[in-house]
Amino acid sequence: MYEVCPKCNYRRTEVDQCSEDQCPGCGIIFSKWMKHQYSRKKGIYSDKNITDKNLFLRIKDTLLYVNPGIDSAWFYTNIMIFIIFFFWGWQFILMDYSLYPNQIMNSFMHNINLVFHEAGHVFFKPFGRFMMILGGSLMQLLVPIVLMLGFILKNHDNFSASICLWWLGQSLMDLAPYIDDAMDQQLMLLGGKTGADSPGSHDWNNILIEFDVLEKCHAYAKLTDMAGTLVMLLAFAWGIIILLKQYRQIKS
Repeated sequence: MYEVCPKCNYRRTEVDQCSEDQCPGCGIIFSKWMKHQYSRKKGIYSDKNITDKNLFLRIKDTLLYVNPGIDSAWFYTNIMIFIIFFFWGWQFILMDYSLYPNQIMNSFMHNINLVFHEAGHVFFKPFGRFMMILGGSLMQLLVPIVLMLGFILKNHDNFSASICLWWLGQSLMDLAPYIDDAMDQQLMLLGGKTGADSPGSHDWNNILIEFDVLEKCHAYAKLTDMAGTLVMLLAFAWGIIILLKQYRQIKS
């Protein structure tokens, strides 16, 4: 029996005639009311934990999915592709982005990134001058991200998605020399001049001046290169896991 109602705080008196399981003030049945409160709290906490767990499992299953019945020729082709990108990736990881002339910006991948970089300036031009300048670097990161999501969600091809993640890591490394050069502006730009020779043409000089952090360009370049390395290592790990799962699915 409750001397004080947990809902309305009514204090029971000796003259109250209703049962001990009912509040004379608001009329609730204590056993039912407490059961309802417990069920609601259980729903708030337990159900949420279950939902969060299910969401994590769905993401995990999506990222680690492989098609059943993998053809052996297709699997060994993927092995060869992985080996090529693995050793190619380590070349980028071991390159020093601060050296001039820079190996990263003279690489084959830089020429690919440059196409999307320049397209980004055009694509983001309607959004204002700052976004036009930032859009070059932004676009060369967005392209591998969009392709990766397409392979995951539409094609259900996580091995190809891991290669796109490799590209994202490489693209981050590709930006590091450009960011590092923001203060000195000695890198040769697309027009055949350095940023120092063509004031206002160096993207990252403009971007960092906009935020008044130009003196931190070397630190930002290092962070960008480290982020690219981490992303590429994650791509390696993802690719290995997918290949192991594919191996188990090879048609007998």
